[in-house]
Amino acid sequence: MQSSPPAGSNWTEELVRFLREQPEISAVRIDPVAHKVSVATIGAVDLAALESRLSATIAAVEAQLAAKAAQKVPGGYSLRQEGGAVVLGRDTCVTAEKMWLWREMEWPEITAEPSPEDQEWRTLSVLAAICGTVGIAAVLVQHFLPSLPWLAKSLFVVGLITGGWDAAVDTWANLKKREIDIHFLMLAVAVGAMFIGAWGEAVLLLFLFSASGAMEEYALDRTQREVSALLKTSPKRATVIMPDGQEREVAVAELQLHQRVLVRPGEAFAADGLILKGRSATDESALTGEANPVEKNVGDQVFSGTINLWGAVEFDVVRLPAESTLQKIIRLIQTAQKLKAPSERFTEKFGTGYTYAVIGGSTLMFLIWWLGFHLPAFTNTPELRSAFYRAMTLMVVASPCALVLSIPSAILAAIAWGARHGVLFRGGAAIEKLADINVVAMDKTGTLTTGELAVVGYESFPPGRETEVMELAYALEAKSEHPLARAIVCDAKARGVRALELNDFQNIVGQGVRGKFGDTQAMLGRRELLEAGPLAGWAEKLPPASPELSEVWVVGKDMLGRVLLRDQIRAESRGVLAELKRLGIHTVMLTGDRRHAAESVAQELGVAEVRAGLSPEDKVHAVESFRQQGKKVAMVGDGVNDAPSLAAAFVSVAMGARGSDAALEQAEVILMHDRIENFLAAHRLSRRAKVIIRQNLTISLGVVIIMVIATAWGAVPLAIGVAAHEGSTLVVCLNSLRLLFGKNS
Repeated sequence: MQSSPPAGSNWTEELVRFLREQPEISAVRIDPVAHKVSVATIGAVDLAALESRLSATIAAVEAQLAAKAAQKVPGGYSLRQEGGAVVLGRDTCVTAEKMWLWREMEWPEITAEPSPEDQEWRTLSVLAAICGTVGIAAVLVQHFLPSLPWLAKSLFVVGLITGGWDAAVDTWANLKKREIDIHFLMLAVAVGAMFIGAWGEAVLLLFLFSASGAMEEYALDRTQREVSALLKTSPKRATVIMPDGQEREVAVAELQLHQRVLVRPGEAFAADGLILKGRSATDESALTGEANPVEKNVGDQVFSGTINLWGAVEFDVVRLPAESTLQKIIRLIQTAQKLKAPSERFTEKFGTGYTYAVIGGSTLMFLIWWLGFHLPAFTNTPELRSAFYRAMTLMVVASPCALVLSIPSAILAAIAWGARHGVLFRGGAAIEKLADINVVAMDKTGTLTTGELAVVGYESFPPGRETEVMELAYALEAKSEHPLARAIVCDAKARGVRALELNDFQNIVGQGVRGKFGDTQAMLGRRELLEAGPLAGWAEKLPPASPELSEVWVVGKDMLGRVLLRDQIRAESRGVLAELKRLGIHTVMLTGDRRHAAESVAQELGVAEVRAGLSPEDKVHAVESFRQQGKKVAMVGDGVNDAPSLAAAFVSVAMGARGSDAALEQAEVILMHDRIENFLAAHRLSRRAKVIIRQNLTISLGVVIIMVIATAWGAVPLAIGVAAHEGSTLVVCLNSLRLLFGKNS
């Protein structure tokens, strides 16, 4: 079994170490969200040689940067915040800083996890198999060929070497750091058993230890496969259409913003972009958990790593591959796997001290049994086990293998399940906290609703000319990409509205659009467009739209009308809110919209409480008011306007990892594909993870307590102690795997 690496120094120390080794560098600026890194220099430097050293440093501190912990800066260096970036540099005067030349470096590229052939569990499985086979052979030789004791011992030695190889490697690495752990305990017990002639028990111990280690590695390996699947979807080459129309294949890393890229059926999109030409559907299952193909037309977004299913399309690169949605998600998952949950950090600290306690306790009990109870020190008889034999058994049964694995195995399994099903957790703490919430605060637009407007009706003044309103609205908005325009065009196509030809199309900034239909001027826009023109007096008498509706006015020849639109309610929101109510979780809507509009949506969906007309600061105060009442609040928002309240919540949840960097920076849980129902999946998963963690702790501690008492009060055979110890470790791993393969949605 592999012990967790010791916690490294904080990230400021890593950067200070880098600056000390690079005297030509004055400062380093790092933006962990945008994944940008720059260095300040005075004079010429060898950037090629510098880049590899800086990349290694950034890779080492990335998870710590994401944790945003308070940091101490050694003397002679200073740390400051610049927006989302941090700058760590040498103490210097303002004049010297003005001479710095900032050079942007390449962020460390994410590499794939080891291939199955390189996975450690396979090696451990082979070693365990050899150990078990030769151990059985040695026992058979002892029984059937007692005249060949040298052969039996030779086989036992082979078993000890193969079964203890991995533990010996880890123990040697730890001893060089003046540390010991459970691997040292197992080797000590095996060597001790060998000296008292219990060769079979020694081989059995190392066989079960290496076999459970292989099982542990296999269980943890399963949690990495979702990230590996995402990495495999990332294409390596792309076909760029040059300005002269020629096609050229380039490496994905060479793509530039606003290049035109061709994607054929079956190929993956190399970057995030917008469809310029063609029609198709994409498989976004690896990215979002969405099982159904997603139809794509001109103007629709496409995402790096998703598969183009059937139509050849051309798209415009709007985000560089290194900053793509796919890369953000991969970094998020990898960071989550590095960030420890509070209880996980506790068991790691507990495990090291506990190992020393086991060694000390076993030594003390040896002396008590030998000197206090006058048991033989090392000599075993069929009737009486020696003090040393009992001490070795106690050392085995008290070892904290299962305890140390109880929490991280469950946390990693939960992170992997979430990644496969469209829920991204930013570390184990998010999983633990989400299980404890009793209030869910939600933004309205983009969370409970889709944020996409849909046409609900047309009106004309005087009535009876609604068809003309439809036709003019369709013609005027056909060339626009505004959300209102998309809704009107979509509705017109669905109704089969006649397409009119307009001339002299013109955009009126901030107001609307206009064009000519024959010799007649036509306009479409906000009510203010009417109130500022010749219709001002009449426009003031026009009836206002219902508070929950948006309106856009259409002016034509002898005709005035309007299009009424409404933000679409997510069909799944009602079921999610009903389930939260059933679970006894209070729901509250925090929105900047008007109260009438907010209450209309809340009543339709079943939200328990509405707080409307809120500014971002008001939302923060609302979240804090719940926290002051002792409530644990999960804030669900779109991660942009809601960023302050997300930061104030007990646990923050953002809709859609494909959104802004604010979502990734503030949110601890990301709901992929803007699926509100994934919130329930995340909550169920966190509750199951908490239950399984408790079960694991009960199993591991229960076995230790029972076996320690049994060993202290009676002679427990070493083989039984070994089986109980390694059996509990195996059960803990298998129990955690239930999260990975179970149904949490």
